[in-house]
Amino acid sequence: MEFLRKFSLWPLPVFLMFFVVVFTKNGINASHEVFMELQSSSAVSVRKMHRTGYHFQPPKHWINDPNGPMYYNGVYHLFYQYNPKGAVWGNIVWAHSVSRDLINWARLEPAIYPSKVFDKYGTWSGSATILPGKKPKPIILYTGIVDAKNTQVQNYAIPANLSDPFLRKWIKPDNNPLVVADKSINKTQFRDPTTAWLGRDGHWRILVGSVRKHRGKAILYRSKDFMKWTKAQHPLHTSANTGNWECPDFFPVSLEHSNGLDTSFDGDNIKHVLKVSLDLTRFEYYTVGTYDTKKDRYIPDNISMDGWKGLRLDYGNFYASKTFYDPSKNRRILWGWANESDAFPIDDVKKGWAGIQAIPRKIWLDPNGKQLVQWPVEELKTLRKNKVQLRNQKLNKGEIVEVKGITPAQADVEVTFIFSSLDNVEEFDSSWDDLYAQDVCAIRGSTVEGGLGPFGLLTLSSENLEEYTPVFFRVFKAQDKYKVLMCSDASRSTLKDSKKMYKPSFAGYVDVDLSDKKLSLRSLIDHSVVESFGAGGKTCITSRVYPTLAIHDKAHLFAFNNGTETITIETLDAWSMAKSKR
Repeated sequence: MEFLRKFSLWPLPVFLMFFVVVFTKNGINASHEVFMELQSSSAVSVRKMHRTGYHFQPPKHWINDPNGPMYYNGVYHLFYQYNPKGAVWGNIVWAHSVSRDLINWARLEPAIYPSKVFDKYGTWSGSATILPGKKPKPIILYTGIVDAKNTQVQNYAIPANLSDPFLRKWIKPDNNPLVVADKSINKTQFRDPTTAWLGRDGHWRILVGSVRKHRGKAILYRSKDFMKWTKAQHPLHTSANTGNWECPDFFPVSLEHSNGLDTSFDGDNIKHVLKVSLDLTRFEYYTVGTYDTKKDRYIPDNISMDGWKGLRLDYGNFYASKTFYDPSKNRRILWGWANESDAFPIDDVKKGWAGIQAIPRKIWLDPNGKQLVQWPVEELKTLRKNKVQLRNQKLNKGEIVEVKGITPAQADVEVTFIFSSLDNVEEFDSSWDDLYAQDVCAIRGSTVEGGLGPFGLLTLSSENLEEYTPVFFRVFKAQDKYKVLMCSDASRSTLKDSKKMYKPSFAGYVDVDLSDKKLSLRSLIDHSVVESFGAGGKTCITSRVYPTLAIHDKAHLFAFNNGTETITIETLDAWSMAKSKR
């Protein structure tokens, strides 16, 4: 992926053509690169260094996409792509864990694994739907791989015993597959069925991600009985020059409140969100728009941009996400996967594991109607301990202050910065207009003096700042408006051999009103992950980092200011975090 980032400034059509011609000739698959000699190398031992304490990960081996998370009869179910035989992608099954609180988990046996003619070569991602009735019933839709040519079909599975509170056993009936690609579809790029929703006409609908001539597609299927599915004449939505769409997600959001809505909700004062994971960039993008239920078409709002410069759920290491509706607390929950970026596959084999799930987040529409807001689920607070506080702490240019009294390698930090003036804001260079936010962050990093900023936190820092991962803001003046950049910069995160490392300057812009002269930040720090939420969750960035000095009790946490404008820490609350059960 570091190789791909080098071409991030190319015009999109040129980059796409380069990718198709060069990468295809060399046999590189952007989605699932296979290392046959490594995928069944079971871990002899598991290295504890950099393993997380409260983010979800299994005891060993590879994980990727969260599949079909759901809430059923008082239990949260997390299914996820898992290699039971090794620490690289391959041998994929649907692993299964259950929880009462979304934080502490119990592992069960895999729910779905290759065993039938319709999934002999793979059981890939999908979604869960709760079918209504006197006794609601869950059903899983998933992508099966039927042959060595990577032919993809959509299958279903049902619980073997609904009276089992944990739904340990799942059955794959013999009338699978339910959906097969017709001649108009590339059958090797046809995957990841969504949660189904029920229309006014009594028909169920699902989306399947695909691509045709570099145009990403959310192919729509309808069914009256959930068994016989018919492809709609038109996709729900498409977008040119975006490449293959993976892991689509489609759901309603309220214009009036932050409560979640069932996927089938159809009423007034709502918008819809379409999220897709782009195979080419390995980032996720979403739009907010209107779902025309009569025409079965989705129309993004004119301020909601499709494609590579559109909105992202997370501007960092976050992919293949999936939401579900939680009726127990009337909320929509988002899960996402953060892969490793520290080494080559052989190094993951040596350490015995790869991949984590981000903390589950509540997700809703911002009151401005333009974007989503995300925040860690409230249950995470049960792991907090050893609280420390800072109040009204001034930070002049070049000053740092250490946050003591917690375990900085495994912590939760909430801070609000205030400033007295916007007079010293630096001008936004017009040559940056065509750059991505992360490119601007690389140019104007945490050590480059600005006017208002950079200021923020130095996470996973060594005592003498040889290593640190800064999460920070800097404010620009762009013509007649202010532009707030939020960065999570891994470039100084480790002293490990830089040739092996992917250490990006992740960043996104924050759509926030500065009239109150405040900016807030929350960072979840967990050994090799820094998951940050700016301005109450308007901009989110997940970074994977691998310090060599700032580990365990040698890690430190600082607040800093490298701008000429004095910053005040109005409030800073920090907690050590207990280890979750997984």
